Amino acid sequence: MKKYRLISFKLCPFVQRSVIVLKTKHIDFDIEYIDLANKPDWFLKLSPLGKVPVLQVGDDVLFESAIIMEYLDEVTPPSLHPTDPLLKAKARAWIEFSSHLLGLQYQWTHVKTEADYTAKTEELRAGLKRFAAELKGPWFAGDTMQLTDVAIAPLFARFAWLAPHLPTDILEGLPALSAYSAKIAATESITNSVLPEVPELFRAYLKKTGAHIAKWL
Repeated sequence: MKKYRLISFKLCPFVQRSVIVLKTKHIDFDIEYIDLANKPDWFLKLSPLGKVPVLQVGDDVLFESAIIMEYLDEVTPPSLHPTDPLLKAKARAWIEFSSHLLGLQYQWTHVKTEADYTAKTEELRAGLKRFAAELKGPWFAGDTMQLTDVAIAPLFARFAWLAPHLPTDILEGLPALSAYSAKIAATESITNSVLPEVPELFRAYLKKTGAHIAKWL
């Protein structure tokens, strides 16, 4: 049996994707946390892009979260992907879109001015509405969790960590997404995919950035 070692940074949403698949499929793995601000030399030798996640599979190395998710899914059936080639391709496209939304969320939490925060909120909500239009419910494609849900789950986890502190809910007026977010929050393999201290570490990190959002945290 292959031994899996995941290289992680505690706050990284893309690492969280890998952990969700590992926990959903009950795959035995080790995890090692690094500081991305002080990357070890051994890590830079493993990661061509200097980014996490990195998955070591014996002597082999995989990088990029979408690739790692698909590999883990493929080697541990049953698959979290549709079997129909067209539906699978569409799922991959929405996984890519979820990465776009995670990028927007990062920008939203880091802008410095109220004007930029308002503009980025509108841009992020537009993306969320586009995603919501594709929801089949209760999961993205219907009744079962698939890799598309895994890919976007870290986005909604971070919204949930911030929501009690913000003056307005980013999901306000989006009932389908609010229900979807609640479904994600109630799924054990997702809630257990980060260390217990991560939500507070995330808020503490944002406070240090001087971002506009930090004034509410």
